[in-house]
Amino acid sequence: DIGIKNHNRTFGTMLSGRIAEKYGHKGLPDDTINNNVSGTAGQSFGAWVAKGVTLKLSGEGNDYVGKGLSGGKIIIHPPKNCKIENADENIIVGNTVLYGAIAGEAYFNGVGGERFCVRNSGATAVVEGLGDHGCEYMTGGIVVCLGETGRNFAAGMSGGFAYVLDEKDNFDKLCNTEMVELNNLKADVGNVDIDDVLQADEMRLKQLIESHVAHTGSKRGQRILDEWASYLPKFIKVMPVDYRNALEKKANSKNKAAA
Repeated sequence: DIGIKNHNRTFGTMLSGRIAEKYGHKGLPDDTINNNVSGTAGQSFGAWVAKGVTLKLSGEGNDYVGKGLSGGKIIIHPPKNCKIENADENIIVGNTVLYGAIAGEAYFNGVGGERFCVRNSGATAVVEGLGDHGCEYMTGGIVVCLGETGRNFAAGMSGGFAYVLDEKDNFDKLCNTEMVELNNLKADVGNVDIDDVLQADEMRLKQLIESHVAHTGSKRGQRILDEWASYLPKFIKVMPVDYRNALEKKANSKNKAAA
C-alpha cells in the first residue's frame, strides 16, 4: 500500500509514460500492474493512465482525477475505517474529473465535483452524484450517475451517452436538452447486442453497476441491484440526437448492404 498526500500530483503518469514508450497506446493486458494507494491525492491523480495499469485509492482525489485517461482503470472509495455512513452524500473527487479521457474505466464510490467528464471521448465512468455541468462537451464514452446531478448537465454533449438515476423526477430541469434527448429506461426485450449502443440498455447498465459494486463496495450500487425492478424505470438515458441519428443511419446502411 502506497501512502499519498495532496502535494503528490499526477500519480501514475510517469509509469504510464514508460508503458506507452514501449507498447504504445495498446498498452498491457488489463490489471497487469496494480497500485493500492491510500490518503488524499494531489491534482491529476491517474492522469493519462495507460491500459494495463489499475490505480485503487482508499481515500479521496482532488481536481483532474483521470485527466486524459488512456485505457487504464481508476477506483476510488472511502477508507474502511471512515466514519462516513453514506458515501453517496459526500464528495470523493474534485472538479473536472476525467477531462479529455479517451479510454479506460473509472469507479468512484462517492460524489464528483463540477464538470465531470468534460470532453470525455471514450472512457466509462460510474459515480454516485455530480456537481454542475456534468458531461459538458462530451464526445464519447459512457457515464453512469447513481445520484443527483447539478444544473446544465450535457451542455454541448455531441457523443457518448449517460445513464442518470432520477429519483426526484426533476432531471429534465437540470439537463441542457439543446443537443440531447432523454428517455426512461425499460427492460430489455428479446435478444440484444450489448455492443450496439442503441439497445441493451438494461444489460449494459446492470453490468456497469455490478462492476462498480465489485470494485468499490458501493452500498448504494448494491441497493439498486437488490431492488432492480423498481430502480430501472427511474434511470434516464441521455443521448445526443445527432449521434443517435448517425448511428441509426449507419445501421440502416449496413442492413441494406446485407440484404
